[in-house]
Amino acid sequence: MFRFTSIKDYHTALNAAHTTCVQVVKYYLDQITAHANLNVYLEVFSKEALAQAAILDAAAKQGKRLGKLHGVVIGIKDVLSYKGHAVSAASKILENYTAVYTATAIQKLLDEGAIIIGRQNCDEFAMGSSNENSAYGPVKNAIDISKVPGGSSGGSAVAVQAGLSMISIGSDTGGSVRQPADFCGVVGLKPSYGRISRYGLIAYASSFDQIGIFSKTIEDAALVLEVMAGEDEFDSTVSSKPVPPYSKLIERKEIEKTTSPKKVAYFKETLFHPGLDPEIKTKIESYLNDLTAKGYIVEAIDFSLLSYLVPTYYVLTTAEASSNLSRFDGIKFGHRTKQSIADLNDLYKKTRTEGFGEEVQRRILLGSFVLSAGYFDAYFTKAQQVRQKLVDLTSAVFSKYDLILSPTVPTTAFGLGEHNHSATEMFLADIYTVYANLVGIPAISIPLFTHSNGMPFGLQVMSASFNEAGLLSFSKEQMNNKV
Repeated sequence: MFRFTSIKDYHTALNAAHTTCVQVVKYYLDQITAHANLNVYLEVFSKEALAQAAILDAAAKQGKRLGKLHGVVIGIKDVLSYKGHAVSAASKILENYTAVYTATAIQKLLDEGAIIIGRQNCDEFAMGSSNENSAYGPVKNAIDISKVPGGSSGGSAVAVQAGLSMISIGSDTGGSVRQPADFCGVVGLKPSYGRISRYGLIAYASSFDQIGIFSKTIEDAALVLEVMAGEDEFDSTVSSKPVPPYSKLIERKEIEKTTSPKKVAYFKETLFHPGLDPEIKTKIESYLNDLTAKGYIVEAIDFSLLSYLVPTYYVLTTAEASSNLSRFDGIKFGHRTKQSIADLNDLYKKTRTEGFGEEVQRRILLGSFVLSAGYFDAYFTKAQQVRQKLVDLTSAVFSKYDLILSPTVPTTAFGLGEHNHSATEMFLADIYTVYANLVGIPAISIPLFTHSNGMPFGLQVMSASFNEAGLLSFSKEQMNNKV
């Protein structure tokens, strides 16, 4: 039976004729069917994936140049456009909508020989931390189906966790890759803002959104980042900085030629927050002590703005969401009410009430409130000022340290329905992850620990903007040392 460990090992098996792309796609299609109860995929591209696999196998036999991701089976979160395929953002308001172009990041994957096997369930419009807000039902954690997988990219995380794809592509606006990666025990990478083009990503909050990667290994995440990163004429916010060969830079021989990160900081307040699970606190403290013993300079620094992170994040992201989601009005595309209507405003109201779920409606209303004339300065302007203070603080930290470490999430995966009664409790689950999005730095969750309750949890590592090479090198070393 086929067993995926890494892209490198998979390519070795292909080159040795131990398997074929077609055989591997059939394996994943069987696995998806066998684990349908997890509700990971909203649509599986069975015929197309098999046809693409056959083309790739034929190309290999003919000795043609093979892409970096030749035959790699990838699932994509249902917020990424793939021409000719449905994309719904897990919302009724976009049911039956078909993408008219392909996201740049997805096209780059295809150009390097990747096989897109399907679109994956998520929180509606990427708004949520549990994947319970999907119009198509919740995704379940494969380790314990009574638990949430995290959100909003829950389907993408579980696909990698349960072996339903080799790689998944998600989006991260405030932790939507890292938090489900933590809950599911996989690697979750959010690159720097602007490292990957957002063209073709359905916008939630445009100054926060970034496409991210789920994988089993750091090496695979590095390779996929290398493929997707880079400038794009369709996205004015993407960086024009050259893309380093991440997959080469993190090889041991390359690490030895560079200076590994040796100065590590952690915010004291993150480990002494009342919402942090005591066992997570103890294990991360022990881990930090181990780093010191290995020669790292590990220092605690004050972070008085921790309590401002979540309010600032939700003021700004909901404001941007209320603007971005105004396009879904039942006029140009997507769902339109079939009720009788009195006028245009009535059409908007009925369509959006039917089409948007409760959480999306809540965030649109909050965003409209903070942007309103009487409250703009009191909320939106103040939040922007806090964001700038965070950017300044971040610059100061990275002038002295190579990395910042923290828990990824305050707790392990919680039960389905456990926090449905309280939006505030759900929002507070993002306390450690929203920081990286507020300031635009890269961050990763690496699965290093297992709780006594049997659930995994990770360590969050952050670095200065566009220092993904240092971030990935450190993360690889920690994964290799994992007991």
